[in-house]
Amino acid sequence: MALFHNPWLPDEDRNLLDVLRWKFGRIPVDPPTGAPDTPPDVIPIVPGPPPAAGWRITWLGHSSFLVQGAGRGLLIDPVFSDHCSPFPIKSMLRMVPTPCRLDDLPPIDGVLLTHTHYDHLDLATLRHLGSAMPLTIAQGHTAWLRKKGFTNVRELPWWDSAEILPGLRVTATPAQHFTARTPFDRNHGHWCGWLIEGAGARLWHTGDSGYCPAFKEIGERFGPIDFGMIPIGAYSPRWFMRDMHMDPKEAVQVFQDTHCRRAVAMHWGTFRLTDEPTGEPPIELRAALSAAGIPTDRFVAGSVGESWEIQPAEVSSPAAPAWA
Repeated sequence: MALFHNPWLPDEDRNLLDVLRWKFGRIPVDPPTGAPDTPPDVIPIVPGPPPAAGWRITWLGHSSFLVQGAGRGLLIDPVFSDHCSPFPIKSMLRMVPTPCRLDDLPPIDGVLLTHTHYDHLDLATLRHLGSAMPLTIAQGHTAWLRKKGFTNVRELPWWDSAEILPGLRVTATPAQHFTARTPFDRNHGHWCGWLIEGAGARLWHTGDSGYCPAFKEIGERFGPIDFGMIPIGAYSPRWFMRDMHMDPKEAVQVFQDTHCRRAVAMHWGTFRLTDEPTGEPPIELRAALSAAGIPTDRFVAGSVGESWEIQPAEVSSPAAPAWA
């Protein structure tokens, strides 16, 4: 079977021994910053129907979003289970609740999946949505999902586009990461981000990624992007996580590379995946934005359950933001 890889990493493998060395304290850790170990606030919600114009983007925790526009509702990487692992390991339990129950969601017309890691692809959530729910995923995962009982699966390679619903087009964008559900299927499928175009705007979910040259190309092809969903967490220790997860300073660079007008931070505060204190990523994000001269209200670390409205009027000018 052909395996996928990261073209910018000639030697990218971290093996099980590296993981054990990290987890059992056999390697240096990043120095403490004194940041608080506090998760984000949670706003309980009962989501309503799509907005009459533009988009509404609601953070459901970690990398999960409810995205509503053009009369449709999409989920991106929905995880509603109380753990992000094959079984409920204490260290992988959810630290904050979801802002709503699955049954509280409005009608969902499709799901976008960036890759198959347990904190991004939750089979229990997908099965609750139904075996016929339209799923769009990075290249290489269709056969596996069909074996799990899902009947409406579409996969896209990097840079390919498809109209998944009338008036809604998605493009699979490159990312620097890996996939695995077991010790035996590493990189059998690909990983990606998703650009969504429709209802007068361009939205972009980065997926999981380390910082890489692809982001400048994404900005050249698709910028300015009206609203980005960019990861800022799971980055410590840097010697181990740098290739696969960006830190807040790199996230700000991605914001600039892709010419985002606005963005929300994700991939922090919901599951304790790495060593940094839970409250550190938002503090580091604000510092990185200030250092780059970017208004801190343009790239925010919000509350779980918080929503952001994107109106078509915001895309009337093709000019990139002044700080890009």
